[in-house]
Amino acid sequence: MKYKNLIIEKKEFVLLKRYMNLSGYYKDVTLGKSVKKLLTELESAKICDEVDMPKDVIRFNSTITIRSENGWTRKFQLVMPNDSDVKRDKVSILTPMGAAVIGYAEGDTLIWEFPNGEQRLTIEKIEQENKYINVNMIL
Repeated sequence: MKYKNLIIEKKEFVLLKRYMNLSGYYKDVTLGKSVKKLLTELESAKICDEVDMPKDVIRFNSTITIRSENGWTRKFQLVMPNDSDVKRDKVSILTPMGAAVIGYAEGDTLIWEFPNGEQRLTIEKIEQENKYINVNMIL
């Protein structure tokens, strides 16, 4: 891991914690495991102010290109649940894939549990979109 821990922007951390606190209500077993793993990783995450966030770290609205050890590549944007649209490659933070990548950096490799089993993923590219996140929104 490039930065030794996940790196999360302060306001996004607050929002993530709100979403993760709702995790007990999710019926999907794989998502439940993903949320629990992310909560564990958030305990040691480095929380940064907006101006201190590295440009190569995955955050809300980042566009990510990942490659699996099985050879497939996927490009998607990590979004809020309301903006999720698989047909347009917009993946919610509240999916196993979304929970898997948040806070990781370009070049990092991670192992995560998905519905079809454990996958080893490498983050090949991250593109940032400067879009305002409303952390006071009602979930």
